[in-house]
Amino acid sequence: MVSIRLKPHEDRRLRAGHLWIYSNEVDTGRTPLQSVVPGSVCRVEDARGAPLGLASVNPHALLCARLLTRRADAVIDEAWLLRRLQRALRARTSVYSAPFYRLVYGEGDGLPGLVVDRYGDYLAVQLNTAGMEVLRGAILSALHALLQPRGIVLRNDSPARNPEGLPLYDEVVGEVPAEVELREGDTTFKVSLRSGQKTGWFFDQRDNRDRLQRYAHGARVLDVCCYTGAWALRALAAGAKSACAVDSSAEALAAVRANAELNGTGLEARRGRALEVLEQLHAEHRQYDLVVVDPPALVKRRRDHAPGLAHYRRLNQLAIRLLAPGGVLVSCSCSFHVTADELQQVLLRASTSLGRRLVILEQGGPGPDHPVHPAIPETRYLKAFFCRAGG
Repeated sequence: MVSIRLKPHEDRRLRAGHLWIYSNEVDTGRTPLQSVVPGSVCRVEDARGAPLGLASVNPHALLCARLLTRRADAVIDEAWLLRRLQRALRARTSVYSAPFYRLVYGEGDGLPGLVVDRYGDYLAVQLNTAGMEVLRGAILSALHALLQPRGIVLRNDSPARNPEGLPLYDEVVGEVPAEVELREGDTTFKVSLRSGQKTGWFFDQRDNRDRLQRYAHGARVLDVCCYTGAWALRALAAGAKSACAVDSSAEALAAVRANAELNGTGLEARRGRALEVLEQLHAEHRQYDLVVVDPPALVKRRRDHAPGLAHYRRLNQLAIRLLAPGGVLVSCSCSFHVTADELQQVLLRASTSLGRRLVILEQGGPGPDHPVHPAIPETRYLKAFFCRAGG
């Protein structure tokens, strides 16, 4: 096994619990880093040669190594993967009674670069690093041994693969229908694992959609950037008076209407860019008692920070303008580069610009199927503020 040796003092972050190694932390004079085959498992050593564990290595990436285990004598094979997957499964089944959840959340489950979502008998898998791509066969075998799924969709079309130099593709192993059914709360949804966003569903917002229930009864609801309508339909199931779902995608709105019909309810679906539709609704003198703003990541890179924050501010300002006195705004951000404090400041500035008082009732994040690694803040990316607006 090839060893990679770190420069002096570059082991401190690993010893403090982190899992990542950057290429500028490797002593390339003593380590032939560029000769390592991408995805190889290598022994990691500190500057004195003391073992730190085993890592999957990609010499062509800035984040060149991800620690898999602190046991330098471990064997990374199907049996090792199966033990990690069993541990992840136990953690989910202790919390969720139905088999719909994120089964593996990368670093949070000790499997950096791997994402697995479970939809009953079907799985959606993302291999986002060269290390996980190399282990693809062992991962699929371990998943079959653990769960005996009827089908697996490999959604390896994520931009996260680009820095790893990996090709983008999707593939089906076994049989997967065009749509699969899942249950969340009292609501049933059908989603596409192949053509849907990410892996088909946003399990990370489940707990926040549960929180929504207490504010929904009798409310007029607006769901902005609705995707398949999860917020709107969960609100209707909790007794909302009406719901309007907004998205720029015709395919997403078709799924919203189909899911509404599946649950025996109806809603208004409006297609268009969020800012433009919010302006139109204001021109129509619409008001809502509950508005959810859950956009895709508006700050994907640090250089997008300032324009992204301005976009969040305008989006929330227009949403607050549509709130009836005493109405509730649910404002979300899945941008890691936007902190909770920054989103809170966005809400403050958006509300004060309208002369409205806003108070924060609750703050939410990802659910327990997205375990946060305490040394890696990137694993805590989701923010959700539940706010009440005055007149």
